[in-house]
Amino acid sequence: MEKVTYLTIEGDKNLREELQNLKGPSREQLSKRLRLAIQQGDLSENADYISAKEEQGFMEGRIQALESMLKNVVIIEEQKKTSDVVDIGAKITLQEEGNDPETYILVGPQEANPLKGRISFESPFGKALLKHRVGEIVNAETPQGIIRLKLLKIE
Repeated sequence: MEKVTYLTIEGDKNLREELQNLKGPSREQLSKRLRLAIQQGDLSENADYISAKEEQGFMEGRIQALESMLKNVVIIEEQKKTSDVVDIGAKITLQEEGNDPETYILVGPQEANPLKGRISFESPFGKALLKHRVGEIVNAETPQGIIRLKLLKIE
């Protein structure tokens, strides 16, 4: 069974654009670099050739990873109505004791970026918050220890 990739509409669009760019313009540009490096002669000590080949390997690996991710996508729509429990796509406001409230959207791991207010539902915070209700205190286990979070709002 293929692994499901959870993405927002924006995340799906961004990954598809990245894949299209890698398979088109980026590949063409790298191909030109390789041709120029090959024309320089002795490939065993040609730094341009070695660098381009390494970059090609990384690029092809990223293309394969993106194609694999995009085969089985489930689109997460940010919840438009207030829900009584936290689920994927929810916009949540929570507060750690002694800190200001913070708002996040629960997304798939490929789109997670806590600095931009997006946490993965597979992260310690995300796992701890799933299926909880407003007003509940949630304990999230992190590498630094257990953090207590009060769930203030679900949008």
